[in-house]
Amino acid sequence: MDDLLFEFQIKMERISLDIQRYIIKELDLNNRLIAIKGARGAGKTTLLLQLAKLHLPLQSTLYVSLDHIYFFDNKLYELAKQFVQFGGTHLLLDEVHKYPTWSREIKLIYDNFPELSVIFISSSMLEIYKSESDLSRRAISYDLKELSFREFTIFETKKIFPAYTFDEILKNHQSIATTLLKEIKPLALFEKYLQIGAYPYYKENESQYQRKLNNTINLIIEVDINAVEDVQYDTLVKLKKLLITIASSAPFTPNITKISEKVGVSRNMLVQSIKILERAGLVNELYNDSTGIGVLTKPEKLYLNNSNLMYALAKENTNIGNVRETFFLNQFKGLHEINLSQYADFVIDKTYTFEVGGKNKTKKQIASIENSYIAKDGIEIGFGNIIPVWLFGFMY
Repeated sequence: MDDLLFEFQIKMERISLDIQRYIIKELDLNNRLIAIKGARGAGKTTLLLQLAKLHLPLQSTLYVSLDHIYFFDNKLYELAKQFVQFGGTHLLLDEVHKYPTWSREIKLIYDNFPELSVIFISSSMLEIYKSESDLSRRAISYDLKELSFREFTIFETKKIFPAYTFDEILKNHQSIATTLLKEIKPLALFEKYLQIGAYPYYKENESQYQRKLNNTINLIIEVDINAVEDVQYDTLVKLKKLLITIASSAPFTPNITKISEKVGVSRNMLVQSIKILERAGLVNELYNDSTGIGVLTKPEKLYLNNSNLMYALAKENTNIGNVRETFFLNQFKGLHEINLSQYADFVIDKTYTFEVGGKNKTKKQIASIENSYIAKDGIEIGFGNIIPVWLFGFMY
């Protein structure tokens, strides 16, 4: 354990607090067992270390990744037991899906060491609420989204900008945009964000970002999905093909029968595969607001989870209209209910209708619809029910 503590101290010395993810302010540390889910590359490890440095007593806190060689010969439960004996109060666990009996041992740790708080992070593939030892009654779960456009702007400018609620943007978008325009030139930043700004590691090497993102996609499919779902290799190859098909469409309206025949899997397996890709943080399923969503309900439309994935997978076949819609859906996902609209692109919270388009988009399509808006690209400031699409990237 001494080596683990020493490595944790080194990590604490290196971790920067200059830019902090939005979710740090949302975590309720009074809970003894916290799960933080998120796609690979979203910044979960950095979040965990920043959390320790900001809010936890470092003298009684330990961070460890469960793919560490320590666990070749040692059990997580025994580490927790020893740590508590030495006065440990907070155990931070990374890469839990790499440890076969993670849920059983975390349950035992929670039940047997009430003085110890555990925060663990995982790939979004992990089914925490279906785990073998039923952690759902014990763990409070949070989802870490990719960088918002607001967070990307902070990375780029080193200036701090507040988040605005959806309601604030609807009512005050002109004054909010006017305030932001004094500090940034949003259109250039937005164009860059759509291509390379969704994952924090873009800062490491922008010229190699898309190559690294493709590597990340392969790791998600070949390692993360396989670790949790235990699928056959040929199925993993078919998942990659399905992703590229979605990326090249604008957006993708799945014909399950035709695709299942083309890919060579059953209808049920195809629908399950799509849902696996969504849990892995690679695609977003979208339904009509009247659709009942069941285990085998096919989505009405499929989008990639964010526009960066589109540029990495579709390359020259990337459609700008799809890019805008993908961005809009991504920024709302998990914050508000978003569905397909019968008359436009999206319906938010079953109330607000949105058409997403370019600079020349007109109001004609939504003219007779109550509570309707245009989220328009290519403009810095809006008027009335026309709102710059980039501004919806400031909601978290």
